[in-house]
Amino acid sequence: MLLDPRGPRFAAAVTTVVLIVVLVTGSGWLALAQAVVFAITAATPRRGPYGLLFRAFVARRLRPPTELEPAAPVRFAQLVGLVFTLVAAAGYLGGADGVGLVAAGLALAAAFLNAAFGLCLGCEAYLAFRRLSGRATPARVPADAS
Repeated sequence: MLLDPRGPRFAAAVTTVVLIVVLVTGSGWLALAQAVVFAITAATPRRGPYGLLFRAFVARRLRPPTELEPAAPVRFAQLVGLVFTLVAAAGYLGGADGVGLVAAGLALAAAFLNAAFGLCLGCEAYLAFRRLSGRATPARVPADAS
């Protein structure tokens, strides 16, 4: 499965805003809601809530993408985000606000890097693991080749 790379970047921007609110309010429930978004997107990237928003309201206003990216690195990144937001939610809801703060802060840093600079840390970790294990790494492909 191939994805428009602008979709995950849009999702990272929305996630950045959500995680800022989590940090400001200390809301474990909002962190848990973000974890659910990560879980849905990891399981079915084309059905992720923020991806649906991107396709419904943003993508139709843009030109078609010039290249597409494989979904596997994005799915892995969503799983990493899921772990961090679950830890944040557990920390805040369990009274360990420091744990929630650190986990949400790390998730925020990763989301911000993706949204602002297109640097997906989870995707890079996935690709590094694939290289270290001697497996071929998926690459971006021209959009007209799909």
